[in-house]
Amino acid sequence: QVSLVESGGGSVQAGGSLTLSCGVSGLISSSYCMGWFRQAPGKQREGVAKVYTTGSTYYADSVKGRFTISQNNAKNTLYLRMNNLKPEDTAMYYCAAVRSTYCTLFAVGYTYWGQGTQVTVSS
Repeated sequence: QVSLVESGGGSVQAGGSLTLSCGVSGLISSSYCMGWFRQAPGKQREGVAKVYTTGSTYYADSVKGRFTISQNNAKNTLYLRMNNLKPEDTAMYYCAAVRSTYCTLFAVGYTYWGQGTQVTVSS
């Protein structure tokens, strides 16, 4: 069965950096999507970044140039490097996955979810 476990969240001052990690197990597929999503209180869950089996990536405009999504060589860990953090980045961050030949940044397109890790950016 598929398991996703996030870690690395915490509190940081504006302009600082954090790296989130997502341990992945059970996702055995020739085609898959993995992504990072976030949800702030009172707001809908939004896509942050995604990566496809081939390693191709895509970022939301709000984080482009500041965040980087990557995988380790074994492809059992997903990372999100977050630089130049802003207060508006404050949210619960989730990693997600789906076995698919096509990736989106819509939450409805993902089947498996972690429980989330909180990121708080102060001014």
